[in-house]
Amino acid sequence: MLEGIEAIHIDWQDGAPVAGLSIPPEKVRRLDLKPKSITAFFVGLKTRIATFGVQRWVNEYPQEPLLAILPGVALQELWDLIGVAEKALLVVSGFVVVVGLSGMLIALMTSLNERRREMAILRSVGARPLHVFTLIVGESVVLTFLGVAAGIGLLYGLLTICRPWIAAKFGLLFAIGPLSTYELILTGIVCLAGCLIGMIPGYQIYRYSLADGMTIRI
Repeated sequence: MLEGIEAIHIDWQDGAPVAGLSIPPEKVRRLDLKPKSITAFFVGLKTRIATFGVQRWVNEYPQEPLLAILPGVALQELWDLIGVAEKALLVVSGFVVVVGLSGMLIALMTSLNERRREMAILRSVGARPLHVFTLIVGESVVLTFLGVAAGIGLLYGLLTICRPWIAAKFGLLFAIGPLSTYELILTGIVCLAGCLIGMIPGYQIYRYSLADGMTIRI
């Protein structure tokens, strides 16, 4: 059992496979796979009542500095710690989305005066106010979708490029898969927010009259 684990990790270093190094099985069989030390092992108890007693006995063992942990409790503490960082990153991401949508709203509102005559000409050739409104909202939706698509593409691109380096340097392997349901919901919320943001300049251009748009200002 222990020799098999040593054979599996024979070409590993610092907890990760060494890039470009692959030892063939024939050579591995000729190596001395007897482990020189054991850093951790799993102990199963016949009764759950003895769990904390055995843990205390191991932690207080006088002849060797040992540490007994409960895997479930340790993993729960790890997930709680990661959960705090994940929530903090989610808040930061929310602020980034708000800033981006605000910038898009400011750009659309600023361009209304320059596009006022353009929209008036569309009205004069038969476009209804609802068509003009839909045009502005559609522009906002397209910009939002392009931003979301660019962000997802950048994410997968960076994961694909940096995953081998991260695995070799830190021993962390990031799985690349489709977006989860939770991530799809967040993406949908961002797209919906972009649509709602576009309604503000759309309603403003909707209120402009044809005469106001065609008036020449000196």
